[in-house]
Amino acid sequence: MFAYSANTYSQTFEAGPFIGGANYIGDVGRTNYVLPNSLVFGGLVKWNRSPRHAFRFSLLFAEINADDNKSSENRRVQRGYSFSNNIAEASLGVEFNFWDFDLHQGHPQSSPYLYTGLTYFRADHLYLKNGRGGNLVNEGTNWSFAIPMVIGYKESITKHIVGAFEIGARYTFTDNLDGSWPEELLDRRDPPIEFGNRNTNDWYVFTGVNFTFSWGRRPCYRNF
Repeated sequence: MFAYSANTYSQTFEAGPFIGGANYIGDVGRTNYVLPNSLVFGGLVKWNRSPRHAFRFSLLFAEINADDNKSSENRRVQRGYSFSNNIAEASLGVEFNFWDFDLHQGHPQSSPYLYTGLTYFRADHLYLKNGRGGNLVNEGTNWSFAIPMVIGYKESITKHIVGAFEIGARYTFTDNLDGSWPEELLDRRDPPIEFGNRNTNDWYVFTGVNFTFSWGRRPCYRNF
């Protein structure tokens, strides 16, 4: 996609807000893949390189939380852990349209799309204070990367306004958004306060809508 060359007729730039819900997938609370239970908001900018693809940058902020008492697994309910964590992420990547999406051709336009790239985010580390049976406590800053895997559908509302709905999972390179692997915070193993599945990292999911305003002259040719 980065090497794509073609005559392009779409509006050059888009920008606008994103709002929706967030949920976490890991070793605490429910195991649903998509179940928004907290707010996510922010904004995004797109640089349209052709009717089929655009470079996209976004800044999003969310709170994720989980509670074992709301899980359908008896083992988690009996354990009774819960936590809340704040995430601020910056993401840069490529959005690919399944169909040509060219606002210069007139309204309406619509297309399903995929987005992926690289995400860098800030959250808190957590650890079990007072060992197993204690409380999960936020402690220190967790900077990490994630891979976004987003699927969505967008449609032109007017010639210059586009509305979209999307669901995006983020596979993170950390296992301590929930405090299950405190080695990332302590720089050493501490088995009495470790729990969960060490073989899987944490995920979080953003589900929401965005509205972008497009502008820019009609380009003649793009090299990529």
